[in-house]
Amino acid sequence: MPTRVSSSLALFGDPAAVACERAAGELRSGRPVVVVDDAGAGTAVLSIEGVTPETFASFDEASGGQHQLFLSPTRARVLGLDAPHGARIPLAGHAFDALAELAYLPAQAYAGAWTSGTGRDAGASALARLGLLLPALLVHDLPRQATPFDACARVTLRHLADGAAHAGRDWELVARTRVPLREVGDAHFVVFRGGVALRDQVAIVVGQPDLSKPVPVRVHSSCLTGDLFGSLKCDCGDQLRNGLLKLKELGGGVLLYLDQEGRGTGIAAKMRAYGYQHDGLDTIDADALLGFGPDERRYESAAAMLRALGVARVRLLTNNPSKVDRLRAAGVEVIGRTPVTGRITADNEGYLRTKAARAGHALDVDALIASLS
Repeated sequence: MPTRVSSSLALFGDPAAVACERAAGELRSGRPVVVVDDAGAGTAVLSIEGVTPETFASFDEASGGQHQLFLSPTRARVLGLDAPHGARIPLAGHAFDALAELAYLPAQAYAGAWTSGTGRDAGASALARLGLLLPALLVHDLPRQATPFDACARVTLRHLADGAAHAGRDWELVARTRVPLREVGDAHFVVFRGGVALRDQVAIVVGQPDLSKPVPVRVHSSCLTGDLFGSLKCDCGDQLRNGLLKLKELGGGVLLYLDQEGRGTGIAAKMRAYGYQHDGLDTIDADALLGFGPDERRYESAAAMLRALGVARVRLLTNNPSKVDRLRAAGVEVIGRTPVTGRITADNEGYLRTKAARAGHALDVDALIASLS
């Protein structure tokens, strides 16, 4: 029988996905990774979040003092740099304590030398995103001869591209069980596992939706602070509960609860951004300080889960028209949009106005406030 196995690694999973997962794990553990392009050139990278004074000194020594700091295009703009491919800042002469100010703290415009980021830097940034790390990394382009970085894990740009494509495939339904919900009634929790990081994602099927028609669907990104603890800084918890009630009212539907905290940045970055919001920044500018765009979420997993549930067409419960566009780009047939709102409070009014004014959400905050008075 012919075999499709090209290496022993393929026996135990998709080689690209495994390489990406291993590399992301190394970055999260504070160890360097080598990113290799199609021409065989390599760059050693180390996440800024894993850097200690000791590892900074080690990276400096291993690179012969030729190390640089790569910043995402968004963070570069914060520093006043026109760098659509990101910016590399030479670190020779910079002490460890200068890294945070350059990478993610509020800072003045940077007036020093810098160069444009490379394709390998973009790959490293994508790897950091997979590991829920800030998109700021120590980088050093490697010569062709032996270097101290030769023992580091290696990942190619091809691995990263194939791994991103793999994120929308091979999702496995691992558990399904009935869970009656307060005020909602009969529901089934369906757990899927897959994607590059093999995360568990959950679909809550409310009632008995008619799969022959467009199914009401709410795609809800996890919000630990709002969903679980009732944070007043957002309306996520209200949208979660109101979304479930709306699905019941509509005769049944599906809520996808996706592990995408902080619009895809992760819980640590979200808490850093909250700190900046306490200092007066809105949610988008706070994320920009950390190097993130307005919305870092992906929806390949949502498309895969809906396919597995037999949902062909959806009516999306959202105030965010761009979510409709991004789900369609992921392969979901969205035939319409239904708004779902939460309570407006003194603590979240500014957040909601930012959503409407800067993120394009279909929210008339003044009308909602008037309806409550």
